[in-house]
Amino acid sequence: MSDSKELWLALHRSIPDERVCLGRASSVTYRNDPKMLVFMAARYKFAAKMLSGLDSVIEVGCGDGFGAPIVAAEVGHLYCTDIDDETIVDNRMRLGFLANLTFEYFDFREARYSKKVDGAYSVDVIEHIFPEEESAFLANIAGSLCERGIALFGTPNITAEQHASQYSRAGHVNLKNHRALRMVMNRYFHNTFIFSMNDEIVHTGYYPMAHYLWAVCVGPKG
Repeated sequence: MSDSKELWLALHRSIPDERVCLGRASSVTYRNDPKMLVFMAARYKFAAKMLSGLDSVIEVGCGDGFGAPIVAAEVGHLYCTDIDDETIVDNRMRLGFLANLTFEYFDFREARYSKKVDGAYSVDVIEHIFPEEESAFLANIAGSLCERGIALFGTPNITAEQHASQYSRAGHVNLKNHRALRMVMNRYFHNTFIFSMNDEIVHTGYYPMAHYLWAVCVGPKG
């Protein structure tokens, strides 16, 4: 006689025990607003697909590394950078199982990366950069790319600020709408393509109704 319970238990026991821990910020999100992790994962999936096949890619402002494995699966080597030493150390401990992933401290407000890479991306970073820091920040990212490099910048739309949490509002010092985002990126890249995003869906719909914006930039200037 067939026994579906025994079948399931046998399959479950065959699954390797390779559990991982979420980082500090992602853990708080999982406890308090778990659906947000779905939106976060979708943002990283979009970045991963846009950068798929590139040999070397930088994440600018990786935070606790939640999305790094998603992108690392699509590229040759992923250099995840952040300005929080403590978080970098923690990321190395939790995500050290990925051979093509490196975590390191680096501040793009101060310098270009030590070598040219094929692609770069930031997810929820530029809105935390003060306007007076923005020029150096973006110039250094663009200057870290090879001649045909690609850069992606994901950021909340200023039109959706009314729906942001109190914590987000405190940290969002440089929100933009689609026009401002395109304008600033065109100073550092030859081509800028703006996309809308709502929840998990990336589209080319009406920008003011988008909760999130993407700038896909190609060909760094200078």
